[in-house]
Amino acid sequence: MERAVPLAVPLGQAEVFQALQRLHMTIFSQSVSPCGKFLAAGNNYGQIAIFSLSAALSSEAKEESKKPVVTFQAHDGPVYSMVSTDRHLLSAGDGEVKAWLWVEVLKKGCKELWHRQPPYRTSLEVPEINALLLVPKENSLILAGGDCQLHTMDLETGTFTRALRGHTDYIHCLALRERSPEVLSGGEDGAVRLWDLRTAKEVQTIEVYKHEECSRPHNGRWIGCLATDSDWMVCGGGPALTLWHLRSSTPTTIFPMRAPQKHVTFYQDLILSAGQGCCVNQWQLSGELKAQVPGSSPGLLSLSLNQQPAAPECKVLTAAGNSCRVDVFTNLGYRAFSLSF
Repeated sequence: MERAVPLAVPLGQAEVFQALQRLHMTIFSQSVSPCGKFLAAGNNYGQIAIFSLSAALSSEAKEESKKPVVTFQAHDGPVYSMVSTDRHLLSAGDGEVKAWLWVEVLKKGCKELWHRQPPYRTSLEVPEINALLLVPKENSLILAGGDCQLHTMDLETGTFTRALRGHTDYIHCLALRERSPEVLSGGEDGAVRLWDLRTAKEVQTIEVYKHEECSRPHNGRWIGCLATDSDWMVCGGGPALTLWHLRSSTPTTIFPMRAPQKHVTFYQDLILSAGQGCCVNQWQLSGELKAQVPGSSPGLLSLSLNQQPAAPECKVLTAAGNSCRVDVFTNLGYRAFSLSF
C-alpha cells in the first residue's frame, strides 16, 4: 500500500513576495549604534533593519534573537551608505541623505528627523550617494557618488558648504586622514584623489591603473575601496589591492588577490578585505595572506568593526553583501553566526 504524500500548503502571496525579496536581497551598508549594542543594515529595497548585537551574542540567544528588532522603509531606492554620530543614524540613497534619531529608532518610532539633497547641477539629476564620511573636528558630513563631486554638509545647520570637483566619473569610496585633515576619494575614473579640507583643494592624485604592477585591464580601472592609516593607504577594485606610501606616492605591497575587492580596512597589524567571493581576507602588511574566513554570502560589499568602548562584550566584525544575511565574527578566525532580514 502506497503511503500518502502530504500536499504542500501553498504560501500566501505576501509570504511568496517576502521569500523572493530575501532571495534577491543585497545589503549595501552597515552602521553600529553609538552604544555599540545595535547594528543597522541597509538593503537594495530601501529598508533599514536594526539588529540587537547584545541579544544575539547572549548565552541565552535564540533564533529570534538573530532577527531584526525593527525594520523600516528608509528610502525609495537602495540604502547605499550609512554612518552614525553620537545621536543620529544617517543614511544615503538616490540623491538624498536622511537622519534618524537612534533613541527613536530603538523605540520603533521610525520617523525621519530631516532629509537633505546636495545642490546638483539640474533638478532632473538624481545621482546615487555611494559614500558618507563623518569629519568630527568640523562636525560635518562628506558625501559623494554619481555626480563625481564631494559635497560637505555642516551637521549643525544642515547647509552644504562646499563641493570638491576633480573626479571625471562616479565616486565609490571615501576615507579620512584625521591628523591632516585630509580626505581621500576613489572612483570609476581609476584615480585616488587627496583633498585638503582647510583649502578645499586637491593636493595629490594617484592614478592606480597606470602603475604596471597594480594594473589589471581585464577588471577595469575603477577604485571600489580604500582606507588610510597615517601615511599609508590601501585601495583596490579593478586594479590589484595595493598598499601605498602616500608621501612618496609609491606602491609598497601588491596583495595576491585576483577577485576585485569592494571593502578594505586596517585592523591592528592586519588589513581586512572583502569583495567577490564569500571570504573575509586577512593580510599581513607584507602581502602574506594570513587567513581566508568563509561567510554565508556569495559576495561581500561591506565590513563593519564594532569597537565602541561602551560595549566591549559586543566587539565583533560583521560582513554583508549579496544575500539577506549579515555574518558575525566574534573573533577573526571563524563565523560565529548570521543575522538575517
